[in-house]
Amino acid sequence: MLFRRRRADLIADPPGRALLLFAFPIFLGNLFQQFYNMVDSITVGKFVSQAALASVGASYAITNVFIAVAIGGGIGSAVIISQYFGAGQIGKMKTSVYTALLNFLVVGVALGAIGMICCPRLLAALHTPAAVFHDAEVYLRIYFWGLPFLFLYNVESAIFNSLGDSETPLMLLIFSSLLNIGLDLLFVVAFGLGVAGVAVATLIAQGLSAVLSFAVLLKKLRGFSPDAVLASIYSGGISLRMLAVAVPSVIQQAIVNVGMLLVQSVVNSFGEEALAGYSAGMRYEAIGIVPMNAVGNAVSTFTAQNIGAGNLQRVKEGYRASYRILFCCAAAICAAYQLFAAPLLSAFLDADAGSAAFATGLEYLRFISFFFVLIGLKMATDGLLRGAGDVGVFTIANLVNLGIRVWFAFRFAPLLGIKAVWIAVPVGWAANYLISFCWVLTGRWSRKRVIGK
Repeated sequence: MLFRRRRADLIADPPGRALLLFAFPIFLGNLFQQFYNMVDSITVGKFVSQAALASVGASYAITNVFIAVAIGGGIGSAVIISQYFGAGQIGKMKTSVYTALLNFLVVGVALGAIGMICCPRLLAALHTPAAVFHDAEVYLRIYFWGLPFLFLYNVESAIFNSLGDSETPLMLLIFSSLLNIGLDLLFVVAFGLGVAGVAVATLIAQGLSAVLSFAVLLKKLRGFSPDAVLASIYSGGISLRMLAVAVPSVIQQAIVNVGMLLVQSVVNSFGEEALAGYSAGMRYEAIGIVPMNAVGNAVSTFTAQNIGAGNLQRVKEGYRASYRILFCCAAAICAAYQLFAAPLLSAFLDADAGSAAFATGLEYLRFISFFFVLIGLKMATDGLLRGAGDVGVFTIANLVNLGIRVWFAFRFAPLLGIKAVWIAVPVGWAANYLISFCWVLTGRWSRKRVIGK
């Protein structure tokens, strides 16, 4: 069999064990990704200036939207690949893989060009402070050059995961992370390139990872039996099926980041120090979400493969098992952030030199740590619906999430100050989860079919 090294059999292993073993490499990979994103911020915050940190933070809300599009589209496309794989339709599975790669190469190039053109307008629309505008624009322009690589790498990772191999993306991401960190230190500390240095480091690391990932994927696909020959390198019909699942998945993945993008203008209005503190807190919020996201993605692949294999009972057992995993993760993260929020933030900010920034980050991190279980439940529930290809209701749920976050932040910021921004976050997560969960209870997702026989 092609993936002899995988440790989790999503179709045969006990559901809880399968989810844990499959989600763990995804968790480590996402953690490494967040780690090298944090190194970008730590490097500019410690070796350049607080204003440089704020400029990367101002860019972060924008880059996260594009990252979410790449991840969401990859996960959505992988649903089709997973269902073909679970059903044993290897020829169509291989066609799906190449179709996804071609689609994402085109989308990455197109969005990179759009980003380059719209970069100044995006920053202006977010009311980016004048003191950090130039550096933020420099960072974004370099970042957009690497967008095709970002899209290719994320769809390649999603393809590996869809076939039950979550270890290969982890190895490639560890390589990318270590390379990115080394280049950060070289370009910023040794060469003094400032914000441009961390952007160039990210571009190089993502580019090499995408190329290596593509080579490994081609080798693995050739390991299938010769009778599973590709009918074609591209299928319009399969592309449309992917689009039907991928577009709502993009919305689902992007919702939190679009909300952050819109709410960023509220944060920016409180000045440079508030922006720096909030940016540092958001880095740790992103880390807290990593295990929740890993479990949600594992549930999605688990659901897709078992629906392809015709085993609905295992899907329900896996969904219940995900709750136990999520509550344990959320409790551990909350305890860690309550106890160690101050020393964690000191990696980014000097409590004496920027007291307002430090206080903002500290208050935000301690508040949000109580509510990670909500986004975990939301992601697992959305993962179940996405894996089944039933994407309509959870798309609406995520739009409700976005609407609540934006409305609450804009409506109550004049009354509550910057606290309104983070109070809106768990309110949106809770509404999202409840809507999706109520739809799961109807059982209609189990009658959805997105692939042919």
